[in-house]
Amino acid sequence: MVDKILDQTSKIDKKIEELSKEQADLNSTEVSDKYYENEEQIEHLKKLRSDLLEQCRELTPEDHVHIARISERPHIKDFIGALFTDFFEQRGDHLCDEDAAIYGGIALFHKIPVTVLGHRKGRTVEENVACRFGMPSPEGYRKAMRMFEEAEKFHRPIITFIDTPGAYPGMEAEAHGQGEAIARSLAMMSHLTVPVISVVTGEGNSGGALALSVSNRLLMLKYAVYSVLSPEGFCSILFKDTSRKTEACSLMHLTADDLYQNKMADEIIEEPLGGASFDPVSVYDALDKAIYKNLKELQKMSPSQLAADRHRKFRRI
Repeated sequence: MVDKILDQTSKIDKKIEELSKEQADLNSTEVSDKYYENEEQIEHLKKLRSDLLEQCRELTPEDHVHIARISERPHIKDFIGALFTDFFEQRGDHLCDEDAAIYGGIALFHKIPVTVLGHRKGRTVEENVACRFGMPSPEGYRKAMRMFEEAEKFHRPIITFIDTPGAYPGMEAEAHGQGEAIARSLAMMSHLTVPVISVVTGEGNSGGALALSVSNRLLMLKYAVYSVLSPEGFCSILFKDTSRKTEACSLMHLTADDLYQNKMADEIIEEPLGGASFDPVSVYDALDKAIYKNLKELQKMSPSQLAADRHRKFRRI
């Protein structure tokens, strides 16, 4: 249901944008039937849009998965541009190659030097092919570990953004040590003595997501999902029937509300009806406040307390 609602809403938004541009070109000082006709149509479309989005108040877990995967949702570059200043990108794993599926570097967050990184997706087919739809290779995780080591050395807090279908499953990735790279990333994050905050912004599936989210605090956007694997993978392995996706989404308890209730997620960041793509600025503002609050709390801990806090969190899970 939600896919049809959001598709209709997107079409309405485009029509409103077209009419608004036309309005700006009309001379409002002259009484014009066209001007008032456009004005009435815009108001009608806005009400229709509002009524459509009201239907998104009660969503199924499968609806959450659909919203989490919408390409128009804010991606890591959007979050870095909105929340951080003086960003300096770091590239390459210093061993083999550069992986576009992991994006990150050094930045300032409220004048605090931090290391920020996460999975990168695109909005067009070309962009997604270039970063493998947000699925990192071993080189990507080794690049992330290089940034973790640097953050540890210079005592910088780490903020990660999670949005991936999972680690890249190709033969080349396996040959280059995909499992080993993920395992080392998990081990390294477990022993960091700086504050680590992870934010699930879209879908966070499998070890590909967990490799960047062994953190002191896990925040989730309202319509984000976080799970041991994708619903399609769940169906394929357990049901041998990919048509049972709706059932799988419910059984997996993968929504932000599910994870918060089970004490895996520490905080839920509210989104507008229909998802963050309909009002990204409000999401940036809410996320900015949440990260700042959690970071200030974590900065009161000693290095050994931060590592112990992370250990307790994951042992409890």
